[in-house]
Amino acid sequence: MESKKVLVAMSGGVDSSGAAVLLQQQGYSCDGVMLRLYDNEAVGLPGESTCCSADDVADARSAAFRLGMKFYVFNFTDAFRRDVMDHFVSEYSAGRTPNPCIDCNRCMKFGALMDRALALGYDYLATGHYARVGRDEKTGRYLLLRGRDHRKDQSYVLYQLTQHQLSHLLLPVGEYDKPAIRGLAAQAGLLNAHKPDSQDICFVPDGDYVRFLQTYGHLKLEPGNFVDREGRVLGRHKGLPCYTGGQRKGLGVSAGKPVYVVSKDAEHNTVLLGDESDLYAVELTAGQVNWISQPEPEAPLRVTAKTRYSQREAAATVTPLPDHRMQVTFDAPQRAVTAGQAVVLYQGDTVVGGGTIESAQ
Repeated sequence: MESKKVLVAMSGGVDSSGAAVLLQQQGYSCDGVMLRLYDNEAVGLPGESTCCSADDVADARSAAFRLGMKFYVFNFTDAFRRDVMDHFVSEYSAGRTPNPCIDCNRCMKFGALMDRALALGYDYLATGHYARVGRDEKTGRYLLLRGRDHRKDQSYVLYQLTQHQLSHLLLPVGEYDKPAIRGLAAQAGLLNAHKPDSQDICFVPDGDYVRFLQTYGHLKLEPGNFVDREGRVLGRHKGLPCYTGGQRKGLGVSAGKPVYVVSKDAEHNTVLLGDESDLYAVELTAGQVNWISQPEPEAPLRVTAKTRYSQREAAATVTPLPDHRMQVTFDAPQRAVTAGQAVVLYQGDTVVGGGTIESAQ
């Protein structure tokens, strides 16, 4: 029987290389691919840096060569610019805080790349994400599950996967923890076995996203007013993109007590400041909702939910709304729920679905 063909998305890091090792051990026929997503000059970076750098390509190619795999580089720079970087700029311009990793997963890895892989005759696409794919034998639906190691679980950034995509996706490292993957890579003789993890947004490696918005997005910072809930002016801000929900430091406001960024109003170019207690919300609405473990429910559903990648989920009730939207009501108030971020729903280890936060109160 001929082996199933897998295209492994490789970043040059140990996780995707470890995925290739595991799949070969399981009998799959694997080839590697790396995506070229942007040029450093296009985002104002000097020389080579982080994702898509010459070093990363070399590391990915070295791992593929060591494992006897073919290796390709696909140029997706135009699509990445349009669907991820330009969207990042437009969301910040509108006063929201986007998660570009989620956009990249939806549009690039599991959109354009999966389409390319299937068109080229591969049976599956594989990545190095710490999550798992399962299937409900009763309903026949494919499931997205947390990684076995909950400390490394990345299911939060994969909530937009569709049934079609899940049916052609392999996530082998989700059954392991990071030390085990590093050990497998070392046993296979891979040079990137102990390569440090990448932490920042790939096209903003120095963390200065405001500089990126100005140099790449040509975004002009428009100063405006800091205000309180009564509309009183507390000071002047440097421009909406300079602030995030829950921020306390660097505001330059003397209020006689600690104040925090509660929300941003793009229409009036104001930043609302308040007390720590003002940061908490019990209810949010979200749009662009994707349901995974079940079709859109017809009645309220009990779940746990989280509104940030690093956050522990909290008990909540989700109520479907028209136009692929939903309302999530938490049992206990949640801190700094931010428009533009994702809310992801769970039942145990299973991802029920998720959406983009529109507002909270």
